[in-house]
Amino acid sequence: MVIREVEVGHFTPWAVSGEKLYIDSQSITWKTKEIPVSRCSDQCLPGRWKKTSSTMHICCYDCVQCSEGEISNVTDSNNCMKCQSDEWPNEKRDRCLPKVIEFISYQNDTIASVFSGVSVFGCLVTGFIFGIFISYRDTPIVRANNRNLSYLFLVSIFLSFLSVFLFLGRPTDVTCSLRETSFGIFFSVAISSLLAKTIMVCVAFKSTKPGSPWRKCMSTKVPYTIVLLCSSFQIAICVFWLCIFPPFQDLDTESYPGKIIIQCNEGSDIWFYSMLGYLGLLAALSFVLAFMVRTLPDSFNEAKYITFSMLVFISVWISMIPAYLSTRGKNMVAVEIFAVMASSAGLLGWVFFPKCFIILFKSKFNIKPELLRKK
Repeated sequence: MVIREVEVGHFTPWAVSGEKLYIDSQSITWKTKEIPVSRCSDQCLPGRWKKTSSTMHICCYDCVQCSEGEISNVTDSNNCMKCQSDEWPNEKRDRCLPKVIEFISYQNDTIASVFSGVSVFGCLVTGFIFGIFISYRDTPIVRANNRNLSYLFLVSIFLSFLSVFLFLGRPTDVTCSLRETSFGIFFSVAISSLLAKTIMVCVAFKSTKPGSPWRKCMSTKVPYTIVLLCSSFQIAICVFWLCIFPPFQDLDTESYPGKIIIQCNEGSDIWFYSMLGYLGLLAALSFVLAFMVRTLPDSFNEAKYITFSMLVFISVWISMIPAYLSTRGKNMVAVEIFAVMASSAGLLGWVFFPKCFIILFKSKFNIKPELLRKK
């Protein structure tokens, strides 16, 4: 076998780029069907980048997939490009796609329809009870439990059920401000009404004793003053909150890969938890007072139902806070909606269902002698 050296080309270092190397392909005879490639690594396809090592030749490298949130759209890319904050790579990581926008939508989320249906049902039930109390406004059971406070309570619960719709759909700065403050104000009015009822039950019982100084507190203005003062403090908290650090629409691009969560930012956690804390204070005060007077004569036995309603309210919101803090996106909003509806239903059911049952099905007990009967 004779080996000969044959010149097949030449290399000119001082030539311009692209003309330094010349190869005469006619002078070369290949033993394979395909002309071999002078490289030790395969090409890196789009979505990958060339990773070289100091111990390897520059022509030898590893093809590494781009990191999460990055792409490469050319072959043999030396690095990857990061997608913009509102974009996310496709599966091949060779191009950026718009991120999926997430919020509780009427079109795409069944849970929005469920919440809407439950809210409307709650409004209808509240309206039905309000109609019963209007129709039977002159009966002893309605008159004995301060019917005007009952009307105010029913209106606030009705508005609480309606406030659920502020949590559904795409959040805006306006709806964010309204959703966080509306249920705080509505619930403060409702609980203040129950607190006024409980205080008046206690005052009414104590004023039955001869020469009791509590008779001076039996004025019809006292319960309304209690409701006004307790509600005004909550309204003041919400007004300062809206003026100083109002809630606003926020775009969360970091919590979930490939998603933009449109949510409400409370603006100030201090004011948000101040509003919730004041609600808790009113509920706790109502619960303690109602529990203390629960054993009074039957004509004042509404305190028993107020006790249970406050227990339900406090339990719902205590369990809601850790669930609210441990979730993100739509789940966080769903937890808040559930707390609003559950506490509204608990207050409405425990306070008014027993009275409506007596009015509609046990009318023989809705007479003055029965209400004055001792235990």
